[in-house]
Formats: sequence, C-alpha cells, structure tokens
Amino acid sequence: MKIGDLASPEYKSVLDRAEDRIEETILFGAVTGQSDKDEVEIPSFPIAVMMVATIGVSFLKRRYALAEARRASNLLRNEREDKITLIANNFNWKIDSVEDPTNSLTYDFTLHYTDFLRNATGFHDKKWKLVNKRMSNGEVCLTKNDVVRLLEEEIRRYIEGKLDTDVGSLPETLMNRVNRLKRLLREKRGEARPLEPSKEVLINAFPPCIRELHGTITSGRNISHIGRFTLTSFLINIGMATEDVVNLFRSLPDFNERLTRYQVEHIAGGRGSRTKYVPPRCDTLRTHGVCPSMDDVCRKVYRPLAYYRRKLRVAQRSTSEEET
Repeated sequence: MKIGDLASPEYKSVLDRAEDRIEETILFGAVTGQSDKDEVEIPSFPIAVMMVATIGVSFLKRRYALAEARRASNLLRNEREDKITLIANNFNWKIDSVEDPTNSLTYDFTLHYTDFLRNATGFHDKKWKLVNKRMSNGEVCLTKNDVVRLLEEEIRRYIEGKLDTDVGSLPETLMNRVNRLKRLLREKRGEARPLEPSKEVLINAFPPCIRELHGTITSGRNISHIGRFTLTSFLINIGMATEDVVNLFRSLPDFNERLTRYQVEHIAGGRGSRTKYVPPRCDTLRTHGVCPSMDDVCRKVYRPLAYYRRKLRVAQRSTSEEET
C-alpha cells in the first residue's frame, strides 16, 4: 500500500480507526477502542503514526506514544510468558522465562541488567532501583508485571522515534482529517499560559531545583511525583494562582485536567484536610535526586522557599536603589 492509495474509498474504515486512535489520545490520553477486524485495526496504527507525525506537535507525539504504549502493556498483561518473551526479543532483549514446577519462586523472568537499566532509569519508584532487585550473574529477576512495565517504556520510546519521521505530503482526504485533529488539539489543550515574571512571581529568584523542574515541565517532559509536588507547592506558596499552576501542567503528555486540578487544589489547602503544603527540605530533595546542583545561596538555606525569599529581597533592594 502506498500513501496515495489512502485516498481510495476502500480505506475509509482504516482511516476512521486511525483518526479515532488520535482523537482518543487528545481527549482522554488513552487509546481504548478497537476494531473487531484485523484488516482495519492493524494498518490503522502506522497510519495514525503518520498522521501524528504530520501534525508535528511535540506534545501530541509524546502523548500518543504514551497512550499506545500503555494500551500495549494492558494487552500484554493477559498474554502468556512465551508471547511476552517473543515481543521482548523483537527489541533484542536478553531475556529468559523461568521454569518453576514447584511454584516456589516469586519471579517469572530474568533480564540482562543492561536491558533493565535502559528502560528503568526514568522510573522513580524505589522498587526499580537495581540495588533493590535480585540479581545473578548480571541477570535481574523480574515478575511478569515488571517485564510488561519495562516493555511499555521500550514501546513508548520506539513509537516516539517513529513519530519523528518526515512523511512528506499526504492526500487531500487524509490532510482534511489531520487538520480536523489539529483544531481539536488546540481546543482541548487550550493555551497553556507560560509563567511570566510579575510582582508575585520572579523566575530569576527560583532555586536551581525549581528552575530545572519548571524547565522540564514547560518543555513537555514528565517529572517524578515528588518533583510535581515540590514544584506545585513552591509555586502555590510564592503566590501563584491554582489556575495558573494547572495551566502549567497542560504541556505534559499524560495531562489529566480533573486529576491535576484536584491535586493542585489539595496541595493549596482547598481540598481534603485543608492543609496548605510547603515544599520538602533541601536534604529531602537531594535524597530523591531532585536537587541538580547547589549554588552559593543554596549552601546558606535549608528550604527552596528560603532561597526564593532571600533572592527576592536582593532583587527588591536592587530595584529600590535603581529608582533612587
């Protein structure tokens, strides 16, 4: 099949399914539907990839790759070990299933540590630290669910790579669908308001940890749970409105407005226990790998908010001196 062939009416059902995959991703951050015909479902995926690549929005690329990877992992959880091994081998993993007739073992696979690290490095839960895994001769012992989660990450990266392909021009029939999806994306995503310097918020006074977290978020890349809590509680405590904090998170591929709004309002003290949370101490952030580096001011304070207030006072004094 060539790209030009897609203009033919016989491919309408395939194009409909491809468009549905992307629409679900935009609206819900997931691909849940499925055609009951393999001749529709299977070719709809590469066509959807081609359409997302044509749209060319980095946010959608990351969101779509994540949605398809999660869909794949949900399906893999119901597959036999031999099928999972076969798929892992497609990515050149060094993996073996573990035969245990007595059912005495708590793991199902062994995976070479290089394949493990390549996919688990971005996971922040302590269970994914190599030191917390059982190892033997360079092989990491894993459960079926562990392997499926690692495969999800491998699949996500694989799809993201495919989305950077230049697909060239598309038939008008397909471009009409692409343009409709572009409009839907703009409507759903809205205009995420960037964090602008103001009397309440001075970006130049952010400590290194907050600057890095903020930069990661605005570039559309995910951060850890403690990173999200730290950034949110920091911004709330320096006077940023909850609505502006919610908008800041819109650039993330797994953005869920209802959940994000609840979490931000909870941290701001508007829900739950009505407690307004403050960011963790600097030593806690260093323990969790959130502290990228320390400058001279960092060495004089113990909390991100203390850093900000100190830098803010310096900035205000400089402004007063300039005015006089």
